[in-house]
Amino acid sequence: MSRYAFLVLPSHNRVYADAAPALARAELAVLAAALPDATLDTGSVAEAVIGGVPYVTFEAGELSQRDADLLANLSALYALFEVRGDLPRPLLQPVPLCRLDRYDDDLLTILKYAGKTNEQFTKLLLNVTLASSAFAGEVGTRRLAVLDPLCGRGTTLNQALMYGFDAYGADVDARDIEAYAVFIQRWLKDKRLKHQASFSPVRRDRRVVAKRLTAEFAASKDEYKAGDVQHLDVIEADTSRVGEFFRKESADLVVADLPYGVQHGSQAGGRAGGGDRPRSLARSPLELLRTAAPAWAKALRPGGALGISWNTHVARREDAAAALADAGLDVLDAPAYLGFRHRVDQAISRDILIARKRAA
Repeated sequence: MSRYAFLVLPSHNRVYADAAPALARAELAVLAAALPDATLDTGSVAEAVIGGVPYVTFEAGELSQRDADLLANLSALYALFEVRGDLPRPLLQPVPLCRLDRYDDDLLTILKYAGKTNEQFTKLLLNVTLASSAFAGEVGTRRLAVLDPLCGRGTTLNQALMYGFDAYGADVDARDIEAYAVFIQRWLKDKRLKHQASFSPVRRDRRVVAKRLTAEFAASKDEYKAGDVQHLDVIEADTSRVGEFFRKESADLVVADLPYGVQHGSQAGGRAGGGDRPRSLARSPLELLRTAAPAWAKALRPGGALGISWNTHVARREDAAAALADAGLDVLDAPAYLGFRHRVDQAISRDILIARKRAA
């Protein structure tokens, strides 16, 4: 077994930076099962200070390039090293990395607004959900599809696009969907990417029932010409209605950041139609989860995984897990999945839950 260490990515969010090493340990423990070649000793995962800065260390068999490329996408990984010699003054041999990232990181960082989920945490949630699915080994061989049924202004959608996946989303807040539509169309133009995009009403029986943003684009002109394009499809509609707009079993992953019940809220019952006023604001993420999880589960392919984050101050883990189980999903509760709870601020203690849809 060889010893490795990765330098923890600095975070502009001080509170998240404090939690980052522990979250990185938990993320690595989950991703270990998805390594294609090497065996990673999850019991060896630890935090260490080398040269006065925090690292996460672990022991594994010799890492293949495929292993290193998977680890390269860890949300908190800044650089990976093979450790030679003993602490406190070991020699660190850099391990070459090739990340999935297909675009400039401004896709993730340009949009700034109150209530935006930390991009590093969004990446962690997507990574853990992917590693828990049956499709982690298919990255690079086919284009995966990610659904965020509470997409807001698109943080999760943009991370999925960054990875080269197709991205699908829904949100009841018209202002958020419109802001995202303006951003992504402007970004595609600024990057001079070959694309087609539209943002238009959805009509049924001569009545506007929603608005829809669609785009298809590619990282290069050759890919676009060859039809090797990514798809973005976002609907302005209540999350419980995703089955009306997205095909059954069309998503490999469902990833959602539930309303925290403090700065955020959800529309109970959504809108009756595109021109109607929103109904009363519901503060309970648990109520939302119980209502919407069955629709989310139907959108998920067999073998796919669903990952949610939520505020534990307003919903117990046991109750959230029961809501996912009632939707027909298998909640993953191995020790590796119990290390993600962390403080966001005085009113928010965030955790994640991962559930999987049984393979056919």
